[in-house]
Amino acid sequence: MSRPRIVIVGAGFAGYRTARSLQRAARGRAEITLLNPTDHFLYLPLLPQVAAGILEPRRITVSLPGTLPGVRLVLGEADGIDLDARTVHYAGPEGDAGTLWYDRLVLAAGSVNKLLPIPGVAEHAHGFRGLPEALYLRDHITRQMELAASAENAAACTSRCTFVVVGAGYTGTEVAAQGQLFTAALQRAHPLHQGISPRWILLDVAPRVLPELDERLSGTADRVLRDRGVEVRTGSSVKEATADGVLLTDGEFVDTRTVVWCVGVRPDPLAESLGLPMERGRLLVEPTLRVPGRPEVFACGDAAAVPDLENPGKYTPGTAQHAWRQGRTAAANITASLTGRELRPYRHKDLGFAVDLGGTQAAANPFGLPLSGLPAGLVTRGYHLAALPGNRVRVAADWLLDAVLPRQAVQLGLVRSWSVPLDTASPELARIPDAPARRTDPTPTHRAADEGADPSPIITPTPEPAREEPDPKPSGGRKR
Repeated sequence: MSRPRIVIVGAGFAGYRTARSLQRAARGRAEITLLNPTDHFLYLPLLPQVAAGILEPRRITVSLPGTLPGVRLVLGEADGIDLDARTVHYAGPEGDAGTLWYDRLVLAAGSVNKLLPIPGVAEHAHGFRGLPEALYLRDHITRQMELAASAENAAACTSRCTFVVVGAGYTGTEVAAQGQLFTAALQRAHPLHQGISPRWILLDVAPRVLPELDERLSGTADRVLRDRGVEVRTGSSVKEATADGVLLTDGEFVDTRTVVWCVGVRPDPLAESLGLPMERGRLLVEPTLRVPGRPEVFACGDAAAVPDLENPGKYTPGTAQHAWRQGRTAAANITASLTGRELRPYRHKDLGFAVDLGGTQAAANPFGLPLSGLPAGLVTRGYHLAALPGNRVRVAADWLLDAVLPRQAVQLGLVRSWSVPLDTASPELARIPDAPARRTDPTPTHRAADEGADPSPIITPTPEPAREEPDPKPSGGRKR
C-alpha cells in the first residue's frame, strides 16, 4: 500500500510548524510535500531589525531543506486548487508549472498587504511583509538621508528626511521605533542642514497605538516613541498619496519621499478562490482546523478563521503565536485522521505579547506581567531567541555587534522600487525583469525612474502549459 500524500501550501509560521511536526510524527510513513515560493522560513517579527540595519537578512531565514529532513520541498506558488480532484496546481519560479496530488491538504498560504481605496497609495507606498521590502526600505532610508545631506535647500532636505508610517499596530510601531534610531545614526555620518533633523510620523485611525494590546503596554510604546521625537498621530490617516508627499485626513500635506504601509494584512487570495465559506477573507474551519464538508482539507494561520474556544463567538487573531501553535494542532489532527483516532480542537492560552521598540526599550507582558524599559527589552529578545527555529547564535552575535559597533550604513542597490510593489500577492519575492506573470502583477511605479531603474513596463512571457507530475502509484480509494 502506498504512503498517504500530504501537501502543505505555504511555509510561514503555520505551514512550517505543520511540516516539522508531521515530519517528526510520520517517520517516513507519509509522503510530505511543502509548496513554497522560497526555500526558507522567514521569522517576520525581526523584519524591522533588518530594515534598520541591525540584523543581516539571512539571520531571520531558516533553511527548509536543512531543518525539514524527509520533507520534499517544491518551489512555486499555488495558483489553483481542484478540491474534487484533490490536486494543487502551481507556477514554478522559472515559468514552469506543475500539479501535486494529495490525500490530505494543509492551506497555510499566509497573508499579503492590505490595501484600502485611497488614491495614490498603490503607486507611491510600499508594504512591509517580506524580506525584499525590508531590504528596499533599508536602502531607501539610507539613500534619502544621503540625498538630504547634499540637498541644495532646506525644503528639499526636510522632504527627503521625513518618513511616514501608516498603521500603528505591531509592525508599524516597530518600524517607526527602529527607523528613528536608524536615521539618528545616519545623521551622525551625514549631517543635515542646520536646524533640520529626521522626522518620523506614525499614523493610525485608531485612538491609540497598538490598539490590540492593553492600555498600559500601549501607553509605554506611545511614551517611548514621543520621547524620541516620533510624531504619533492617532485618529488620522492618509487621504491621498502623491509623488511629493501625502495629504492627511486632517487636511495637512506632508512633504515626503517615503510612505511605509503597515495598515494590516489580508489573507492570501488563494483562499478566496476556493469558493468555500469565508469570514472576512479567511476560510471558515472547525475547531479541529478541518474545512467543513472537506474532511481531507485543513487550514491554519492567516488563511483560516479558527473559532476561539476561549472566547465563544469570536475567531483567533492572525498572530504568529496562534499560527505557530495551530500548525502543531493541524499536524496532530492530520496524523489522527490517517490513523482513525479522534481529532482534538485547537485551544490556546495567551503567553503575553512583546513589542521591540529598539535599543534597550520594549513593551511586554509575559504571562500577564506588564514590563517596560530594559527588563522588557531582555524579555523580548529572549523570547525571539527561544522562538527562532534556527540561527540563534548568529542573531545574538549581530545584536552584540550592534551594541558595540556603528551600523554599516551603505546602499546595496539589490532591490529597486518597482521590484516590491504594494499590490502583490507575493511579498516574499522581489519582482524581476522578464519574470513569469504572477497572480498579481502590477506595473512599475513612478519611483523606478527616480532610482535609475528601467521605468518601462516589464514584459512577462506566458507561462508554459501545466504539466502533470509523475504519479507513481495512487493510494487506495483516492479520487483522480
